Amino acid sequence: MRRNEVRDGGEGDVEAALDELYALPPSDFVARREELAAAARTAKRADDARRIRAARRPTLAAWAANLLRRSRPDEAERFLELGRALREAYAALDPSGLKELSAQRRRIVSELSRQAAGLAREAGHPLSDAVQRDVETTLRAVLADPEAAGLWAGGRVESTLTPPSEFPSDTSGAQDTARKAPRAPARTPSAPAREKDELAQRRVERQQRLARAREAAREAEERLRDRRTEREDADAALERARGQHREAEQRVSAAENQLRDARAELERAMREHGEAEERGRAAAAALSRAERDAEGTARQVERAAKGTE
Repeated sequence: MRRNEVRDGGEGDVEAALDELYALPPSDFVARREELAAAARTAKRADDARRIRAARRPTLAAWAANLLRRSRPDEAERFLELGRALREAYAALDPSGLKELSAQRRRIVSELSRQAAGLAREAGHPLSDAVQRDVETTLRAVLADPEAAGLWAGGRVESTLTPPSEFPSDTSGAQDTARKAPRAPARTPSAPAREKDELAQRRVERQQRLARAREAAREAEERLRDRRTEREDADAALERARGQHREAEQRVSAAENQLRDARAELERAMREHGEAEERGRAAAAALSRAERDAEGTARQVERAAKGTE
């Protein structure tokens, strides 16, 4: 589909529209989102329009991670498979498996983050060191968290994904967990079942509070990102208005200069016209005097001629 083509119907249009949006650089995201949402509204697809309008512009790091997923599908699938294997090994507390997989993880995360930076640079959006570190953090989260893996697999990451704190950041942490596990005191057979239930309930409540806090933080981040987008759009509009104002001032200044030149030319023409009229009046007066003098001289000549007869 051409970049400026707007869809106008079809069951899968909203998914295709979202895929297109998250493939765009962040600077193009908002304008295209509004175009696609407006097209969906025009086509009487209100639900699709709401879903499109609800899409949030990705950060530069998230866009680079999405770009990597789309541009390197085979490597991305292997990376997702590595994440599944790593999570299974951690769940089974298999130190030998973790050691091998963690070494692969470090190499692959480093290599894929470099590939993401290269792809972003080729697309005209080079990544700073801080942004590339955010890409690495997102890739580590994809390995550690199945929810993050699913989000990245769909190519619609919006912001930097963070690995869960309970997942080991390196091999030694997992090995320590494995070594400590046998030494953990076992619960005596006589412990009441009620205590187990209370502990489980508290654990569930903590997880729920954590989930609510994460959701609140995500919503706050989305609102902040929207406000930043609005500020960027306002700054761009202000800069355009300033440019137009400067151009208008330049045109006004040029017009004023032309008006001054025209007025000066008019004044010169009026002076010359007045001087010409004055010369014309003087010439007419001189001509009239000359004609009278000529008539007087002619009469004198005529009288002189009669006196000699």
